[in-house]
Amino acid sequence: MKIFHVPCLEDNYSYLIIDESSKEAAIVDPVEPEKVLEAAKQHGVDLKIILTTHDHWDHAGGNEKMKEMVPGIKVYGGSLDNVKGCTDKVENGDKISLGANVNILSLHTPCHTKGHISYYVTGKDGEDPAVFTGDTLFIAGCGKFAEGTAEQMYQSLCVTLSSLPKPTHVYCGHEYTVKNLQFALTVEPDNTKIQQKLSWAQQQRQAGLPTIPSTIEEEMETNPFIRVDLPELQKLVGFHDPSEALREIRQRKDNWRG
Repeated sequence: MKIFHVPCLEDNYSYLIIDESSKEAAIVDPVEPEKVLEAAKQHGVDLKIILTTHDHWDHAGGNEKMKEMVPGIKVYGGSLDNVKGCTDKVENGDKISLGANVNILSLHTPCHTKGHISYYVTGKDGEDPAVFTGDTLFIAGCGKFAEGTAEQMYQSLCVTLSSLPKPTHVYCGHEYTVKNLQFALTVEPDNTKIQQKLSWAQQQRQAGLPTIPSTIEEEMETNPFIRVDLPELQKLVGFHDPSEALREIRQRKDNWRG
């Protein structure tokens, strides 16, 4: 299994997932079809599947054109979202296969949208798994609660995604990492892991390189939204219920002008 970034729009990422043995590929959130098809051509792969994380235009807006340009391509999307061009609706636990060795598990991670799906992808034995989290989990951040509650985001982040193996690579929908880490330091100013990752992320961006992927383990060390079960973080934000702590941190982020 190989994964390649396809930068789109101002700060979005689509991702090409390739089963190396068959040269079949899936594409996550192909908002700019021409760019995606060029990337597929460069890697010599046959696009079979679109994985749509949620129904916002900057993720699902390229689906209809992709269907025109790649006849027969399947478009997967959450059953509770209104995903443009969707041919196959998925729910929590649904499985999709790609080529000979790539398996995809649909995880319902609602809050940003009510039908948001994260896709957990595994390859051959010995390869680290990956999860494509759209706008639910960002590197050091989370999506706005556009269609859900703090309780739902807690379940999505701290139960569903946190339960994945720690080496799982995290591929999110936007390049927001530097700002997210700067905000994270306002919540946990003494967290040296956040300080170190911010320095690294700034160097990556100055070099024109992505800050993605992260790992589940790194997120559990540096992402305040996923750390709300920790008593020391609850104490810092003044709430002992993890969902309330999560709501408080999200409100601070919404009002932050860093």
